[in-house]
Amino acid sequence: MRGVCVFLLACIMPLSVAMPDRQDPFLWLSALHGRGYNEGSLLADTTGGECPDECDCPPSFPIAMYCDGRGLTAMPTVPSRMKYLYLQHNEITALPDSALANTTNLVWVMLHHNALSTDKIGKRAFAKLQGLERLYLQHNNLTGVPPNLPRSLRDLRLNNNNINKITPEALEGMGNLTILYLHDNALTEMGTSLRGLNSLTLLDVSGNKLKKVPDSLPERIHQLYLESNAISAVPEGFLSKFSQLQYIRMGHNQLTDKGIPPNTFNVTGLVELDLSFNQLERIPPVSQTLEHLYLQANHIKEFTLGSFCSVVDVINFSKLRTVRLDGNEISTGDVPSDSVLCLRMANTIEV
Repeated sequence: MRGVCVFLLACIMPLSVAMPDRQDPFLWLSALHGRGYNEGSLLADTTGGECPDECDCPPSFPIAMYCDGRGLTAMPTVPSRMKYLYLQHNEITALPDSALANTTNLVWVMLHHNALSTDKIGKRAFAKLQGLERLYLQHNNLTGVPPNLPRSLRDLRLNNNNINKITPEALEGMGNLTILYLHDNALTEMGTSLRGLNSLTLLDVSGNKLKKVPDSLPERIHQLYLESNAISAVPEGFLSKFSQLQYIRMGHNQLTDKGIPPNTFNVTGLVELDLSFNQLERIPPVSQTLEHLYLQANHIKEFTLGSFCSVVDVINFSKLRTVRLDGNEISTGDVPSDSVLCLRMANTIEV
């Protein structure tokens, strides 16, 4: 570390300062004071413990510890002053209760792309981190949500694991959570695990084994990603209470016309709707405010203009810019000639 500090000093000092007058060995320090530096900013902060040799703790950012991509197999000792901990892209297999017990001010913990399993994470490993906002645990070997996660979390990423069940208690009390990534796991159902997540705006549960839309979706949801599951139907009026929902992706499911109640997707505010790679035979009615519609690779047999516009005049027309209908059972000749009036804003119509 001493060698690194000397190298850094040599880089930031002009030549006349890097080789000071022999009669004043501290002349370089005076020059740095004149440029706004102080000696404390050039020395490693050892508050709460030394920085581990295998990690970097920059003097310019003493509350961050960088241990990413170091080939670690076990947790290093973390000084208590740390707020930002970067441990991604290692081979860490366990997180004992003691690993973060003295580092109670952590705000970010990055543990993605490791080899953590649920049974090797201590039941109290995260319990004292009452100010933790971001926890990244994607690309590990988890089979469940780690216990006693801080209720202060705002961004929780658990995607690309082997999680097959989420208990109601796992996310209970996380009223601050806004982002939840659970995609590419093995979930078959979610029960009431989302209840109480009143701040959640982005939920990604794509790439699981869900057979139905999750219950108790938060009303503030803005982006809902459900693609690549086994969903065949959606509940009656399940979008009616989501005034802020703009993006829905349900491609690569098993949706049929029978499984979509009338006007399910005809809701104001929706910007993007992806129903591609399903089993639909008709174009479902959509709101005139919708801008992007993806229906490719279904079994649609008719271009029903009424699905986009119930009335067409100077002020009533669809805001659709993208319409994907390729890979269905219709061709360009099936598009009505008056669609140019209804879909006057469309840049792309693929059939």
